[in-house]
Amino acid sequence: MSIRFQDHEVKSRLSHKRALKTFLGQKIQAHDPRIHSTDLQYIFCSDPFLLDLNQRFLQHDELTDIISFDLGDQPDKLSAEIYISIDRVKENAQSLGIPYEKELHRVLFHGLLHLLGYKDKSPEDKQRMRKAEDQWLKDYYNTLDHES
Repeated sequence: MSIRFQDHEVKSRLSHKRALKTFLGQKIQAHDPRIHSTDLQYIFCSDPFLLDLNQRFLQHDELTDIISFDLGDQPDKLSAEIYISIDRVKENAQSLGIPYEKELHRVLFHGLLHLLGYKDKSPEDKQRMRKAEDQWLKDYYNTLDHES
């Protein structure tokens, strides 16, 4: 299993990377035990960089906090790149009045949930996605508390 985090012209300040990788791997296996191979790369970037990707690949001319590219073509392999705008995460955290790292984790989980089949277009799908994000946040922070 390969889960990597990369800063591209930004500083994500992501902590507890080893624990996060373990947690994400466990969530993948719990969701779909058929997945035997994971190649997941998170790339932290700026608004302009992600906007360019959004325009070129999705034909959307708007800022976003995350874009997930599913590169897999086999049901037993999860292969993807997830791009996250640190600018958006910081601004969203500030406007929501929550810590930056909590919002960063929510967005990390959101991207993986999309790859695992979650949608967020309809109100019902958004509610299901938010509930899963909240549960993963709770589970992840409980994991960190037990490591301390």
